[in-house]
Amino acid sequence: MDGRTTRGGVRAPEGGPDGAKVVLRQAGEADLDVAAELFRGYLEFYEVEVTDPDRPRAFLAERLRGGDSFILLAEVPGAGAVGFTQVYPMYSSLSMQASWLLGDLYVTPPGRRTGAGRALLREVLRRAREAGVAGVQLETAYDNRVAQGLYEAEGFVREEFHVYFHDLAEAGSGAGAGADADADVDVDVDADADV
Repeated sequence: MDGRTTRGGVRAPEGGPDGAKVVLRQAGEADLDVAAELFRGYLEFYEVEVTDPDRPRAFLAERLRGGDSFILLAEVPGAGAVGFTQVYPMYSSLSMQASWLLGDLYVTPPGRRTGAGRALLREVLRRAREAGVAGVQLETAYDNRVAQGLYEAEGFVREEFHVYFHDLAEAGSGAGAGADADADVDVDVDADADV
């Protein structure tokens, strides 16, 4: 990235493919409304039904307040905020080092082809190197070929691991779902055990 960091964590403009300048900055509490609007677009893109319209903003506020994640915003002059990314610090047991999960990266339709997505991704990688983390992990939909092309062009490699997820929010997805519900399972738990 040819931009420079300025005061307040803002990255100097980087030109996109159509000549637009992308300005990046880390979101704070004052940016929650803007970040929440972008987050809603992200949720719509992945067809997530949001029943409480205030929940996206509250979710982001909880993450920022708890220090669970950081959020970067991408702005294009004349268009405003056109993209965001949310990154969660975590640890890799296999490397025994800190790593990051790039949980969300979204650019609005009018912000696409401005270089905003690439600028956000490069800024996450720059910050990760600066922080000394082992690597950055992300997931995307199997059919999101545009995002996959961007990630691979920026050095991400598709891993051979299969990703599994057990949805505890779905009805009937608790332990034993799909198995014999009447089966007895004995679990011996030592309350004083160091787990």
